[in-house]
Amino acid sequence: MDKKKVAIPLVCHGHSRPVVDLFYSPVTLDGFFLISASKDANPMLRNGETGDWIGTFEGHKGAVWSCCLDTNALRAATGSADFSAKVWDAITGNELHSFEHKHIVRSCAFSEDTHLLLTGGVEKILRIFDLNRPDAPPREIDKSPGSIRTVAWLHSDQTILSSCTDMGGVRLWDVKSGKIVQTLETKSPVTSAEVSQDGRYITTADGSTVKFWDANHFGLVKSYNMSCTVESASLEPKDGNKFVAGGEDMWIHVFDFHTGEEIACNKGHHGPVHCVRFSPGGESYASGSEDGTIRIWQMNPAVSDDHESHGASGPSSGKVKVGVNEVVHKIEGFLVTKDGPTE
Repeated sequence: MDKKKVAIPLVCHGHSRPVVDLFYSPVTLDGFFLISASKDANPMLRNGETGDWIGTFEGHKGAVWSCCLDTNALRAATGSADFSAKVWDAITGNELHSFEHKHIVRSCAFSEDTHLLLTGGVEKILRIFDLNRPDAPPREIDKSPGSIRTVAWLHSDQTILSSCTDMGGVRLWDVKSGKIVQTLETKSPVTSAEVSQDGRYITTADGSTVKFWDANHFGLVKSYNMSCTVESASLEPKDGNKFVAGGEDMWIHVFDFHTGEEIACNKGHHGPVHCVRFSPGGESYASGSEDGTIRIWQMNPAVSDDHESHGASGPSSGKVKVGVNEVVHKIEGFLVTKDGPTE
């Protein structure tokens, strides 16, 4: 009998604690980028294609629960258990703004036009910070029924999506009025909510279910039961015909969007999977785990007869890899401290 072939992921080391959030930038002139949030308080920026480490944003004093990049991948934002959300220059690594909260910040998101930052957390308050006036008080929408777990923008920044840690459902808020206009009902708390790249679908994970909702009319399009509790799911952005899900069984499952049939099952993590996200072109997807690693999987993978994984270059390499002739504007090897960026 033939040995079973296994997919070989790129393994990204560097975090010392669980990886709890991942976010891919859109494709920019300099390629695309991946930012990760970890309980080690040190969010990291990587080349989205190779997984190679670019830099570490250092300044948070507690676990970082959420991370994102703006549309142009010029700024990063992070939400932390240190009761703050921070905005960073993604090119130099400098901290641009620190927005203080009164409790843990669980989620953050840049608006599509990049001018606003949305945050949510244990306070049950959605806050909208104007990045053009960072010293101005944020707008507050304080009618969330529970502690906020996820936030996102949709409808060209006219609508806000949020889910709660301690109750089911996804709430859709009209930004202008600050009122809930629709609730997408789920039995369990929604631990992951993703708006598709084309704006057509909202992908949610709740309990052991992955659901796809019409992002414009809010009807339920598909609902699939998983074999275990799933914490995160992501829809392939180009064709929209596959999705990935990860959770407590430590595996990354690939499914057919139209039928729910499992296409592939990728094993490699040594702890529950907390987050999965597709790259902007759909050619790969990343997973972050309790084991502290990020793994980047190819949609059309090279296969091997064994379980060896390839590693991406990490912070331990200690090398700044930007050469004078490279047309790369991201500065590799920055490490941000209170005193400014150092190599």
